[in-house]
Amino acid sequence: MAESSSKSEALFDFASRYLVAGASGSARVNAAIGRPLYLTHGDGCRLHDVDGRVYIDYNLSHGATFLGHNHPAVRKAIQHALDMGVICAYETEHHSRLAERIARTVPCAEQARFANSGSEAPMAAIRVARAVTGRRKLLKFEGHFHGLHDYVVWNAHSTPRTDFPTSPYVPLEVESAGVPPDIAPLVIVIPWNDAAALQQAMREHGHEIAAVICEPVNFNSGCIPPAPGMLELLRAETTRHGALLIFDEVLSGFRMAAGGAQAYYGVTPDLCTLAKAVANGLPLAVVAGRREYMRVLSPLGPAAHSGTYSGHLFAVLAALASLDVIAEEGFYARIFANAERLYGGLTALFERHGVPARVQGLGARFGIYFGLTTPVTCYQEACRIDNDLGHRFIRACLEQGLYFHNYGRMALGHHGFSASHTAQDIDETLDRVETALRALAPAR
Repeated sequence: MAESSSKSEALFDFASRYLVAGASGSARVNAAIGRPLYLTHGDGCRLHDVDGRVYIDYNLSHGATFLGHNHPAVRKAIQHALDMGVICAYETEHHSRLAERIARTVPCAEQARFANSGSEAPMAAIRVARAVTGRRKLLKFEGHFHGLHDYVVWNAHSTPRTDFPTSPYVPLEVESAGVPPDIAPLVIVIPWNDAAALQQAMREHGHEIAAVICEPVNFNSGCIPPAPGMLELLRAETTRHGALLIFDEVLSGFRMAAGGAQAYYGVTPDLCTLAKAVANGLPLAVVAGRREYMRVLSPLGPAAHSGTYSGHLFAVLAALASLDVIAEEGFYARIFANAERLYGGLTALFERHGVPARVQGLGARFGIYFGLTTPVTCYQEACRIDNDLGHRFIRACLEQGLYFHNYGRMALGHHGFSASHTAQDIDETLDRVETALRALAPAR
């Protein structure tokens, strides 16, 4: 075997012997470089890899580290949890304090139940909706991602089509082996931002639908906001047909407002899910909603949900600290100022260097659609991007000490910045991007 040219490559060779694909999770493999990024530590908006290289981070733990790495308030919270004895699977006053804080912050949240991941929380929310309504079917949207359990691994990354919209329904595509085909009749998929498709689907299937679930801002496909009136129509149609409306705010939660997209847009769902940013990188997810619906969860109701690690004290205390920071005066003014600086700066650079690319962002998360220059309003527009150009951009940025991540399918996925990114960090980023774009020029 040839000697590896870097510690990262040597570690990848070693890890691949014992970890599938050399990583603890498939999403950690950056498709643009063919392996994970192997780190020694992170601090603020910067990552340090095993080769001693430092990167300004625009992945932020796939969106989880909203305040930045090694945040002092989160460190202090974890130390508090350590001092309490690393207790697990018991309740403390901090659990109910966090639930109260979420209820005061998130519009739909009258009660909460803690979970461990952004897959588990939507799974539990869908179970609640089925228990409440006595119905079985789920309506979801193409390009929206709700975790990896069997009921939702459909059409988050569909095959590009040329014949849409010929029907209000998207042809079902399962995204994992091992999912029983028997589940397919329980799933309905329609395009995002298509009011007519929603209305027709509800007319035809509304009496069978337990829940309509969506990312209120489709960050899984980069950043596709709801069309004007779309969320209001979702609220009206689900109410009319007796289905529950679930906002999956695993990615959108806290990005543009403390109360998430539902607070930003002023549309309140019946249930919502939170994860990622809620505890700034510690494993915590939340199902929250109206009290009358949440009461169907065990032990009060017939819908089972529990877990030894649900609401682990480390994550609960980290979440309380994170929500304190988010509530500080001027927090979101700084987020939106940096968003304007970054998104406007990237757009100007792409135009200056003749690189076809569309930047769309809201709050602290954004997408870059290489090969496209007009607004992206649905998944089928997003998936027509230039993957090769996107991969070359990521590799060129990596050489300049900027970390962007590619998930392999549907090209670039989503990016973001943290509260620890300063205006100076954004300016430094734009300078480095310009150098990266110059390096791309000969290949175009």
